[in-house]
Amino acid sequence: MRDRRASPADFLAARPVTREKVFAEPSPVPEEPGVQGWWFRTIPGAIDTSGCEQRDGLTLLYVGISPTRPPTNGKPPSKQDLRKRIRYHYGAGNADAEGSTLRKTLGVLLGDELGFRLRRIGSGTRRSFAGGEAVLTHWMAENALVSWVVHEEPWLLEEQLVATLDLPLNLQPENKDNAFFPELKRLRRQAEVTANKQRILKEW
Repeated sequence: MRDRRASPADFLAARPVTREKVFAEPSPVPEEPGVQGWWFRTIPGAIDTSGCEQRDGLTLLYVGISPTRPPTNGKPPSKQDLRKRIRYHYGAGNADAEGSTLRKTLGVLLGDELGFRLRRIGSGTRRSFAGGEAVLTHWMAENALVSWVVHEEPWLLEEQLVATLDLPLNLQPENKDNAFFPELKRLRRQAEVTANKQRILKEW
């Protein structure tokens, strides 16, 4: 059921599950709008997590929503839901860094350790970790769990969570006072500049 009243407490009470469970049939993830929370066994990069939510050896680093807030310019709203978005972040189909800010952030933070870099692909307007996308998907399967709560207008709950929780991987302007925000912005910008200097990959 859709619930516009789900609170930050409801969100934090939701139980994180693994990638394997997300892709099980039937999937426990509903085809509904809502808010996702990404919890990690291993911390990617040099992040101070002392202020982050932690439980059972997991640390909450990122919050996302499905769908995004409806546009005000007359364009049709997103048709994403929790199941589609969570599976995409986890590497479903042709998922890559261009379509998932979470994957791009994780890949930028883990690239040196896992041995890949952001690259331009196809026409050159899209960026991906190319062959490293599969490596990143494996890392997420081992280290990233996801929780969720159904919410009719998830952007409203997301605003509350960003305002009250320490979420080092969220890049909304409202999170600019987070201690890791400027460093993450710098690392992502540096990765894109480096990618723009390298040849375009037509395929991998």
